[in-house]
Amino acid sequence: MSEAPTLDYERRFRGSGARLLAGIDEVGRGALAGPVSVGIAVVDLQKQKLLADVRDSKLLKVADRERLEPLVRSWSVASAVGHASAAEIDALGIIGALRLAGNRAWFAVLAAGVTPDVVLLDGSHNWLSPVAQASLFDEGPEEPGCDAPVHTLVKADMQCLSVAAASVLAKVERDRQMAVLHAEYPAFGWNENKGYGTAAHKDALRAAGPTPYHRVSWQLLGD
Repeated sequence: MSEAPTLDYERRFRGSGARLLAGIDEVGRGALAGPVSVGIAVVDLQKQKLLADVRDSKLLKVADRERLEPLVRSWSVASAVGHASAAEIDALGIIGALRLAGNRAWFAVLAAGVTPDVVLLDGSHNWLSPVAQASLFDEGPEEPGCDAPVHTLVKADMQCLSVAAASVLAKVERDRQMAVLHAEYPAFGWNENKGYGTAAHKDALRAAGPTPYHRVSWQLLGD
């Protein structure tokens, strides 16, 4: 098993006065079908202890993710997963859909009575924060959304326990959704490929065409 992520990086934010940190990660970004899902796991930087066996979800077996998911929820100060559907991805683009899913999870955390002081987001691009809607001629309002400071870190899911925990939550919940969709369209094998572009999935697309759960704005059968 890979080296265990810790809270060492997260605890650096205590120096700026932060106590509650929201680790955030996404799954499903590159799939051809199904939602994109964003998980949040909030930790208390003053007293949170480590949680054994948690890794980036891609490094864990299915049974281990299923076992760890309720433990992550119990361990976190608050947690949530938000989704954006294939239709929303088509309408908004993948970055807009990530923002929508992430803010759905963010508002679920706020609704639970927890307001994180800071966000740690896996990757190099802050897709979570609201974007200005104003054009050169119309100074409209910003989108509602996460208003906490957002920090990005490449491979945060490998080294930061809060983000690894969020990845487990998002992966488990999205996989469960794909299993439900598989029952509706079994020919595409979503119970196995989870909507990603495997050869078998593309063969089914060629034979039957896209379903309502495919991202039809994408080049689904492209190289």
